[in-house]
Amino acid sequence: MGKKSIKENKNIYQLSREEADLTRAEASEALEFVSESRIEKIESEKSDPHPEEILAMERAYKKPGLCNYYCSQKCPIGQEYVPAVEMRDLSQIILEMLASLNSLNKEKDRLVEITSDGVISEEELLDFAMIQSRLEKIALTIDSLQLWVNHTISSGKIDPDKLKEAQEKIKHL
Repeated sequence: MGKKSIKENKNIYQLSREEADLTRAEASEALEFVSESRIEKIESEKSDPHPEEILAMERAYKKPGLCNYYCSQKCPIGQEYVPAVEMRDLSQIILEMLASLNSLNKEKDRLVEITSDGVISEEELLDFAMIQSRLEKIALTIDSLQLWVNHTISSGKIDPDKLKEAQEKIKHL
């Protein structure tokens, strides 16, 4: 068994590996195509990880948030288009979603008024921007819920096969 790192400023990749209770050698074995020295370079930030390495780390370390972190923080395209999603409690996610939906429900008539003619006038722009902002918040909450589901699956608390089975059943309702 390797020694535990006492380094203070560990990056997300090293923290994730250590939370999975893997040494670099064990991680290299689990990642299959990533050498121990490559893991060290990524963790010491001497080298940036490649997307396929992030995918492998996410699976081996059982850390679904690694892909979102990489895409939203490190990938130039993702920095532009992928919002950062934080891992939160299910109850917090659901309460935030319900609050956002209730708020938007009150504004749906205004959205219909604004968009019915296919043109957003200068007078309508502020209201439209506010509604758009609320929709973006709902989308982020949905992403947060999906991250929670993925994390719960990877920790073994939800059986992915049973979840797929349930999703198939509701498609036919």
